[in-house]
Amino acid sequence: MPSILKALSLALPSLLIYCASVAAASPCDVLQAAASCQSLDSILTQRKADYPVLAKVLAEPEKYQVQILYTRVEPDTTEPRLHYYHYQVDPNRYFYPASTVKLPLAALALQWLAEQQKPLLTEDSIMLTDAARAPQTLAHQDPTAPSGLPSISHYIKKILLVSDNDASNRLYELLGQEYINQQLLEKGLSNTVINHRLSVPFSDDDNRYFNPVRFLGTDGSVILQLAERQISNSYRNSQQPKLGIAYYKAGELVTEPMDFTLKNRQSLNDFDGVIKRIISPELFASEQRFGFSDKQRSLLLQYMRMMPRHSKDPEYPEQEYPDSYVKYFMFGGQPERIPDHINYYNKNGQAYGHVIDGAYIEDTKEGIAFFLTAIIYTNENQILNDDTYETDTIGQPFMRELGDLIYNYQLELKRTQ
Repeated sequence: MPSILKALSLALPSLLIYCASVAAASPCDVLQAAASCQSLDSILTQRKADYPVLAKVLAEPEKYQVQILYTRVEPDTTEPRLHYYHYQVDPNRYFYPASTVKLPLAALALQWLAEQQKPLLTEDSIMLTDAARAPQTLAHQDPTAPSGLPSISHYIKKILLVSDNDASNRLYELLGQEYINQQLLEKGLSNTVINHRLSVPFSDDDNRYFNPVRFLGTDGSVILQLAERQISNSYRNSQQPKLGIAYYKAGELVTEPMDFTLKNRQSLNDFDGVIKRIISPELFASEQRFGFSDKQRSLLLQYMRMMPRHSKDPEYPEQEYPDSYVKYFMFGGQPERIPDHINYYNKNGQAYGHVIDGAYIEDTKEGIAFFLTAIIYTNENQILNDDTYETDTIGQPFMRELGDLIYNYQLELKRTQ
């Protein structure tokens, strides 16, 4: 466990939370805290000359649909304190969450395992996914795993190291929409909807059928077998959100906004809440936590922090998968390695012009730590699926500068105290 994170855990429940907000569904509601969150505006406007992309974006926040949640961890030997800040946070403003939904899927898969109460069934058990109908596909092998066979633990590793879509889809197929969405709702994550596989051409009907799955022991015996499951009603976005002015479909331009009613949803509050439920579960009531063991949580933390270059099975070439491949704050778009004294636990996402990251970042050398979650939308021409987004020129540099500003703000604050 990270050093400051450990101190937080030891200090609870006496932890002092300095927080409050301006609206009912505020950044602080995730922790059900009562004071007042602070606006992030004054911090963001510091040193504008040092952060030109950040300044450009903040000059037009509505255009870029920016939302930011920042939680400063003030370490103390007895009572670490959390200070909450927000910028333009609106739980009702839709953005496409991209790969960030893979993190709650990973957490729920481990919870589901714990609920089965089968001693022989673990995250390392062989998981064979069958196909009961088109367009479902089976997964009986995984050449990237040491054993050559799929497992929940290896799927989670690939999800968190390189945001593997197929690995995420296999966990979606295991859990099913009803379990996923009901469990998130029960945990207080009420602005999240996960209703489809990623990067595969499944219809809404297809996404409501969930593959048969078998778990095997090392001797090939069946530990648990799940038949194909189906739900009659899909979990939709009731607000029927639409983005852009046009989009491409099957190579043809459709001159109307793109409908995201049947797409995933996750508010920034909820995403920030998922990160915090994993990093610091003690901040939440027991019924709002993920129901996995300490060992399973350690698995998540291990892969949330690991860089792709540290993996041996599979190996990820550093030139193709630099540290910044899935870690945007402070390093987005840059090839340099993240220093060993920086512990960076996160999940990111990028799609349809959206660039998103949610992280707990700790500098063990300087003794500072913070949570940071942010979304920016970079789509100048407002046309979706044309692969013409400003993610490299605006999105990634924005995340890099935002992370750097927050890091240096906290570093300077520490040195003046």
